[in-house]
Amino acid sequence: MSFLRRRKGTDSSKSQNLRCSIVKEDEKNNLYESPRKESYNSKKWSCWDSCCWFIGFVCSVWWFLLLLYNTMPASIPQYVTEAITGPLTDPPGVKLRKEGLTVNHPVVFVPGIVTGGLELWEGHQCAEGLFRKRLWGGSFGELYKRPLCWAQHMSLDNETGLDPPGIRVRPVSGLVAADYFAAGYFVWAVLIANLAQIGYEEKTMYMAAYDWRLSFQNTEVRDQTLSRIKSNIELMVATNGGKKVVVIPHSMGVLYFLHFMKWVEAPPPTGGGGGSEWCAKHIKAVMNIGGPFLGVPKSVSGLFSVEARDIAIARTFAPGFLDKDVFGLQTFQHLMRMTRTWDSTMSMIPKGGETIWGGLDWSPEGSSFNCGAKTLRNNSINNTDQIPNINLANMKNVNYGRIISFGKDVAEAHSSKIERVDLLQDSMKADMLANLTNCDIWIEYHDIGDHRIKAVADYKVYTAGSILDLLHFVSPKLMARGGAHFSYGIADNLDDPNYQHYKYWSNPLETKLPDAPDMEIYSI
Repeated sequence: MSFLRRRKGTDSSKSQNLRCSIVKEDEKNNLYESPRKESYNSKKWSCWDSCCWFIGFVCSVWWFLLLLYNTMPASIPQYVTEAITGPLTDPPGVKLRKEGLTVNHPVVFVPGIVTGGLELWEGHQCAEGLFRKRLWGGSFGELYKRPLCWAQHMSLDNETGLDPPGIRVRPVSGLVAADYFAAGYFVWAVLIANLAQIGYEEKTMYMAAYDWRLSFQNTEVRDQTLSRIKSNIELMVATNGGKKVVVIPHSMGVLYFLHFMKWVEAPPPTGGGGGSEWCAKHIKAVMNIGGPFLGVPKSVSGLFSVEARDIAIARTFAPGFLDKDVFGLQTFQHLMRMTRTWDSTMSMIPKGGETIWGGLDWSPEGSSFNCGAKTLRNNSINNTDQIPNINLANMKNVNYGRIISFGKDVAEAHSSKIERVDLLQDSMKADMLANLTNCDIWIEYHDIGDHRIKAVADYKVYTAGSILDLLHFVSPKLMARGGAHFSYGIADNLDDPNYQHYKYWSNPLETKLPDAPDMEIYSI
């Protein structure tokens, strides 16, 4: 029995030892297996992990590049560029400085239409927080944030052509008024920078900023802009040793400064009272850049249907669901209403009528290519052997005297084959159905019946002479204001006292140049 007990005890101890060894072996195996499992599980990334790593990578690269940019010598980008493209040419200002040129005559810049900044000084409740912020120029942020409020504050009164009640928008002052039209879109900035290279600064440069929406004479009535230009030019001449100024107008600014030169000579109250010798005493030269002396046809399409090549991007705002009545936005109509209150646009309507621009069957350009032919880049087409891609069979007599044509076939047809209604008689004598739309967007279309709107297209073709009738027909209020401030004819006798009125001063066909024989005039 004792033997049996010892054997059982031995067996039990062995089994116990076996169990302990098995447990230890399992623990040992677990020690080796658990890291493998953890490392295996750690390799399974979630989408969140990938996003975090990607964001971290982008931020790290961004900060590295920013650090590199701030610590890198300024000459390295130029060195790399020159290594690729070769040595860079000096800008004009540096070239002039190397040639020994320095500050001489003070310079006056006269910006054109839409290129000068406008800022808000008083507005309605929807314009809260915009005091002295730019409504025109810069980022145009308010156009996207509150378009209807922006259009309301950019519009002028449709009766007076001045400020609407409770709204005051004024031109930005200083060189920043028209150095950049928008970010990356320079106007005068490059010229200002090059003049600074030879010593010019703000006391020798002056930006003659004005509210380009107003008629020229109304800039004096409301803001005394013409008087301030006169005073600043006199000050610049006096503080620069009596050296006369050089004036550089651009685009519509050319017409504006032409108006100024006649205004400054005219006696008060409509003129500046400077006398006939003022320009001779204060102006050395006038360098006109892109001056629309005789007007531009695109101004007609802009007034008629808000179409103009320079602001074609505005038309992209109109189509789509944002233009539906249900949303109450009607972008296209708002743009039309706004631009038709800008009296300055009427200064660029073609001047001289058919005598200058041509009639139904002739134009100064003569024969040309049709719209499908490629535009010639050469100044001369006498040697057709050097232009093998031109198909002479495509050459047609397109009469550019037809500034507006409703249909390409009408634009190319002879006048004897065009049947037209009498725009100003038949349509106005006929019984017309009033436009019953309740939309308050239209300025004057609510006064035009459907029959009269159709008559505009049925008239088919408009020349520089009949364009005035067209604009009087579709926008009588606009043209009534325009007729009081601008003229589009040709003077028979410039000595006629009637041509002393300010509405003729911006038309070179109806006004004389200043009495300044030593003043130089350039046109680029």
